[in-house]
Amino acid sequence: MAKRVLAFDFGASSGRAMLGTYQDGIISMQEIHRFSNDPVSVRGTLYWDVLRLYHEILTGIQLAVQQGGFDALGIDTWGVDFGLLDNNGNLLSNPVHYRDERTVHAPKQVFEAVSQSEIYQRTGIQFMRINTLYQLQYLKKNDPELLDFASHLLMIPDLFAYFLTGEKRSEETIVSTSNLLSARGHKWDTDLMHRLGLPTDCLAPMIEPGEIYGTISEEICDKTGCGPVPVVAVCCHDTASAVVSVPSTEEDFAYISCGTWSLFGTELSAPIMTKEAEQANFTNEGGFDHTTRFLKNIMGLWVIQESRRQWQREGQTCGYDTLENEALEAEPFRCYIDMDAPEFELPGNLPKRIQEYCRKTGQFIPQTRGEIMRCIYQSLAMKYRYTFETLQRLTGKAFRHIHMIGGGIKDTLLCRMTADSCNTTVVSGPAEATAMGNIAVQLIALGELSSLNEARKTIINSISSTTYRPVQPKEWEEAYQAYLAVTERKDS
Repeated sequence: MAKRVLAFDFGASSGRAMLGTYQDGIISMQEIHRFSNDPVSVRGTLYWDVLRLYHEILTGIQLAVQQGGFDALGIDTWGVDFGLLDNNGNLLSNPVHYRDERTVHAPKQVFEAVSQSEIYQRTGIQFMRINTLYQLQYLKKNDPELLDFASHLLMIPDLFAYFLTGEKRSEETIVSTSNLLSARGHKWDTDLMHRLGLPTDCLAPMIEPGEIYGTISEEICDKTGCGPVPVVAVCCHDTASAVVSVPSTEEDFAYISCGTWSLFGTELSAPIMTKEAEQANFTNEGGFDHTTRFLKNIMGLWVIQESRRQWQREGQTCGYDTLENEALEAEPFRCYIDMDAPEFELPGNLPKRIQEYCRKTGQFIPQTRGEIMRCIYQSLAMKYRYTFETLQRLTGKAFRHIHMIGGGIKDTLLCRMTADSCNTTVVSGPAEATAMGNIAVQLIALGELSSLNEARKTIINSISSTTYRPVQPKEWEEAYQAYLAVTERKDS
């Protein structure tokens, strides 16, 4: 008999509801609802519109009921952000978007109390000012009353699960992005929080992937027409769900989860928190069954997405296919950017910032859309190579190929450039990696799949993949040396 589960996958720019059906050893997926995820700026602060997103969840449930119903539900989202509840369980304020500039000075304040190195040794998390730790530091210093009123802190997927079930829990993989989870103990690092003067009585009990938050409340069942189905704690961090779906049965594999961010890493049985890993700013995030996602967060398709938004604001019509074709027509290897440079982090006129970066570094200054897009594509592929080499050095592993997963693999130009830049075979698929991983963990929770290994074997049988092999490795090798010269000069 077929099992059907409903997966909600929230990315930084859009969300979707996917019905997953498991029958005869195959997982099939049907998108039943897709919606934009638009942040809202109010009086200089950038917020997530979580109540609208919750409305989209209810809409997705109703649509799934109309499609024949489902046996369980799971939610994954982006990391680091959170909501605060008062004593009555009401949301105190809209969660603030991680790209908001409020945390710019927070890391320096934190490091005055606890050094950056010690925090890395405790949590294993890559330094990024957007992390929950620095957001809480900002509130402690600038809005302490909000923390005083907070009865519970819930990460975004845990917040949605609470809205549906009334149960307040903290799922491990999403908490691992906070910079507040003990990398070796799999629990909140309350000692670190006490030393920083951050509250700990608002922390909810931990829940692991594959466990159940609770059942959908009677009120919501009445509104949507669904039955009291369980809400599963999947790997609630979207990247953790995506990694579940990597179609590999090898013990050692490398992956790039491509989307607004590019997450480049591997799966390990234990964290790597050496001085070299800290200096390389690699992160150790939680995965299914207490595995470690040892990876690097790279500014990914955000730079393309935000550049396109700028051109649209200027009245230009430009779909992604058009931009890719214009990039192909532009002359290669004329200029590069460091994708992770701070000037590309915030929304705004990114094409202008790219031109300014190239001017400051003494390079050719791209003028046309195609030249700017070529610069972005090549720079991202070069960043992948740099990260690939670093990953192999830090782990002591040699990876035979790279799995590229997620929506970014629809951009075949990026896949081809990655194979050339890294001089290795790239295997792409699945595109809906996060939703597939979300569904797989729900099936494990329901007893339909026995383990992560069986889930991956099932996923291999359920998807198609595309293989890309290097075509111009020599040309890319020469260009890579020029890329290193530019980015190292900029970093210095």
